[in-house]
Amino acid sequence: MVQFHEHIISDLLEDPHGGLVVLSAGLALPKLISSLLHLHHPSQGSLLILNASPPQKVSIFNEHTTNSSENISSITSELPAHNRLSLYTSGRISFITARILIVDLLTRRLPSTSVAGIVILNAHSISDTSTEAFIVRILRSTNRSLYVRAISDRPQAMVSGFAKAERILKCLFIRKLHLWPRFQVYVSQDLERDPPEVIDVRVPMSPYMVGIQKAVLEVMDACLKEMKKTNKVDVEDLTVENGLFKSFDEIVRRQLDPIWHTLGKRTKQLVSDLKTMRKLLDYLARYDAVTYLKYLDSLRASESFRSVWIFAESSYKIFEYAKKRVYRFGKSDGEKLIAPNKTATNKKRKFDDKNKDRDDSSASTNSGVVLEETLEEPPKWKVLREILVEIQDERQKQAMAGGDLIVGDDGDQNGIVLVACKDEHSCMQLEDCIIRGPHKVMLKEWEQYLLSKVELQALPKFNKKKPKAPKGFGVLDGVMTSVSGQKAEVSSISKQENDALLAAAYEIRKQAKKDTAVVDGGASEELGKSREERKKKMVKTDPQSETSIQFETPEKNINKRVLKRHDYTAENTSQLPSVHFHALESDQSILDVLQPSVIIVYHPDMAFVREIEVYKSQNPTKKLKVYFLFYEDSTEVRKFEASVRRENGAFESLIRQKSLMMLPVGQDEQFLGANSSLETQSLTAQNLITRKAGGKKEAEKEMQVIVDMREFMSSLPNVLHQKGMRIIPVTLEVGDYILSPLICVERKSIQDLFGSFSSGRLYHQVEMMSRYYQIPVLLIEFSQDKSFSFQSVSDIGDDVTPNSIISKLSLLVLHFPRLRIVWSRSLHATAEIFATLKANQDEPDEVKAIRVGVPSEEGIIENDVRAENFNTSAVEFLRRLPGVTDSNYRLIMDACKSLAELALLPLEKLAEIMGGLKAAKSLRDFLDAKYPTLL
Repeated sequence: MVQFHEHIISDLLEDPHGGLVVLSAGLALPKLISSLLHLHHPSQGSLLILNASPPQKVSIFNEHTTNSSENISSITSELPAHNRLSLYTSGRISFITARILIVDLLTRRLPSTSVAGIVILNAHSISDTSTEAFIVRILRSTNRSLYVRAISDRPQAMVSGFAKAERILKCLFIRKLHLWPRFQVYVSQDLERDPPEVIDVRVPMSPYMVGIQKAVLEVMDACLKEMKKTNKVDVEDLTVENGLFKSFDEIVRRQLDPIWHTLGKRTKQLVSDLKTMRKLLDYLARYDAVTYLKYLDSLRASESFRSVWIFAESSYKIFEYAKKRVYRFGKSDGEKLIAPNKTATNKKRKFDDKNKDRDDSSASTNSGVVLEETLEEPPKWKVLREILVEIQDERQKQAMAGGDLIVGDDGDQNGIVLVACKDEHSCMQLEDCIIRGPHKVMLKEWEQYLLSKVELQALPKFNKKKPKAPKGFGVLDGVMTSVSGQKAEVSSISKQENDALLAAAYEIRKQAKKDTAVVDGGASEELGKSREERKKKMVKTDPQSETSIQFETPEKNINKRVLKRHDYTAENTSQLPSVHFHALESDQSILDVLQPSVIIVYHPDMAFVREIEVYKSQNPTKKLKVYFLFYEDSTEVRKFEASVRRENGAFESLIRQKSLMMLPVGQDEQFLGANSSLETQSLTAQNLITRKAGGKKEAEKEMQVIVDMREFMSSLPNVLHQKGMRIIPVTLEVGDYILSPLICVERKSIQDLFGSFSSGRLYHQVEMMSRYYQIPVLLIEFSQDKSFSFQSVSDIGDDVTPNSIISKLSLLVLHFPRLRIVWSRSLHATAEIFATLKANQDEPDEVKAIRVGVPSEEGIIENDVRAENFNTSAVEFLRRLPGVTDSNYRLIMDACKSLAELALLPLEKLAEIMGGLKAAKSLRDFLDAKYPTLL
């Protein structure tokens, strides 16, 4: 444990009710939690850990089992109720989900006095309507000695709303806020006492990467300017620096959510485009050139018709530069061939000199088409290999000099080099790059890219006699301008380029089939010969004849294209040290497990940097060298520096809030009154208080609401409990909330309502409610931070259409006349509506509510709620008879015990029952009509 962890724990232990700890990201949170858990003794009671993510569970479990013999149990829904009860009363430490815990509390399976405390992780996600706050309120009402310790390592999320830290303290009934930023005195002293040796390597980006980055930033700036014109968002937050982070989407959506339905398609698309731009900047520094081009191709295919950014002025540069990083295309004539410009690298120029004769020979073919591979390698690949060679050379020099290895004074012999990447794809690619060499990796990616082109080309058929003229002309598609009335020339640049790519792909696929039939010993030689032969092939191609190319038989067209490829030598990996790769997205701490001597941070991350500092402070005698690889003057550097500034700014804001926040002194006592449904005062206890209002005080009626188990995923049961209602969680087959023996409510959010209409589930749910309850209610609930409007005025039409949500609702009400629709503005408004609906109503019966809708083979049960409409098929048959309507079918059921009795009634009796002679005559004529027979 680091020394500043002891100060954090001592601060937490000062208040017996617990506290809220906010610390910087990467400061060994699993170690801190494990140290807190070690202080727990089973005699105190059970300790429950809430709101932990799966990676956090694994890290805390591993950290705790390493330093303690006691294991942490996990309480899931798969455990039976009696097993959960034994764990609750055992005094052990357990991970548990909020949904299971709240149900066990409300059903009183969990004795609240057996819980010593609760540890809540990711406290930044807690609100006054969250289930965790619901749990704390119930436990605090019956267990005054309970402590709550909430921890968060995301300070930026703690300042996202108005006084969020203060509201979290209130809803968790704690009074202490502990802030531990990286610049705190104890933290900085511990981490800077024995710092590692840091080498900052700034890798220059290739000219094409610089051009792509500049173009993406220009497009992002243009999108931001377009969004500012809408006057719907705060201009101060719309900066390119904020656009580099995922939280930017939350900032924009939080401002636009209340008016989202009133926005035009262009504004909504701009929000999506800004997210796409951020991905383009991130992937530029993360992935290789071929993978980046493949991602751009997918964007062009999926977003070309609706995106705004793709029509921006600088967007064509993104596609053009990304293409030039992979291949170049042009005529074989030296003048017409796309010549290497000033941005070409030294390797490319050497290749041109080396293959001068080949280029001269190919230049003699004037009309030939050349597809030349450039396959630009990421600059970091070369630097990474140079660093690994340098590490190995230093170790060999130290070994020859007789000194200690770079591993350190502890005599560790592994000498592990750890490379930290953003994701698993980068780890696997870098490992392949070190083993096989960067050139072979790029060739593999290039061949996969070409083969994917073949797979896409094989989907449609290409046996059309006359190609269709393009519907438009755009620079991005590479289609040349065509005069109206004339046939579009199929020998356009995009057509020739696409054909060249396909021909190269078919050649690679054909060669792959040959390689599978060759003996393993001679396979590599045959492959080398075939590639040399491919490089020397050059055949004239007539642009007029390209219209007859049929891709169903690609073998005939291979010679019509030339694929020029670079010659690469095999990589020598014997001089490299052992390397381990770690994906930062896995959120697993492996530094203590591997104990590396050298760490290469391939994709810089602020949290991982802090983990390295904590690891070094725990091992002060260990020599550690850290390499940081940054692309110089890139958004990668800007994003890393901006993340540090944003975190420091968040802590400064929290420090100001802490000095000004106001918490009520008697918060617990104020709550522990009549609001607690588990500690309601009896009538006699209230009558003994005769000094209040000079006499007796009648006890308020306790309202009960039966809630389906699945509804505890929402926050409405919490709000209902705040209103003083008793929540009874059961498994319901019909409805979500049972307010009384007559009222059943099906709750739908806006998103769920649209989905239920599409799947047809809502019709079945309303049908079941109408069958078993007298007053079925459909509750349509809006979010509190969004506008209380179902649709914008422009989307509401006059005609009935199958896709209109208003038309669907109208048909639902017409089909079920007894259905009542309730519109609620927010969760608190729903609680007020429920309280109003329950006025002058009997309380629901839990046993009957559970049995509603459950199929039974025993027939009609006495006093069963299902007995009223048990013969549903007969009722459905009755309602389909002529003259029977929704207003008279119940009267017919009351007058007749069966359909046979109905068929024998005379016309006068039917007219009296059905309320009219016309309806009775239509039914009588239908029943007396003769059945046609064949004689």
